[in-house]
Amino acid sequence: MDLKQHADWLTKFYKKHKWFELSPEIRMNFLLEESGELARAIRTEEIGREHPGEAKKTKAEADDNLHEELADVLDQLLILCAKYDIDPNSLLSYSENKLHKRWNE
Repeated sequence: MDLKQHADWLTKFYKKHKWFELSPEIRMNFLLEESGELARAIRTEEIGREHPGEAKKTKAEADDNLHEELADVLDQLLILCAKYDIDPNSLLSYSENKLHKRWNE
């Protein structure tokens, strides 16, 4: 499955559950929430996490959680793309072009 195929599947899934109806402003709150969870997953990978209410994660569990949180952030971005009718694949070249121009490379 490529990025566009996943984005199309995800949009249909969100529409089925009536989550797609939520405004971009609300969607941004979800993106920020997922970004915080991603930050916690990265912290766990890099310096560990000691919390009395949580069991220590194995390396495999921490890696799995990092993948999960990256996917959650990606999904929120893909839904924002769908709400603004932006092909997510176009963002890849947009990013590269911007950096080439900025750095004259």
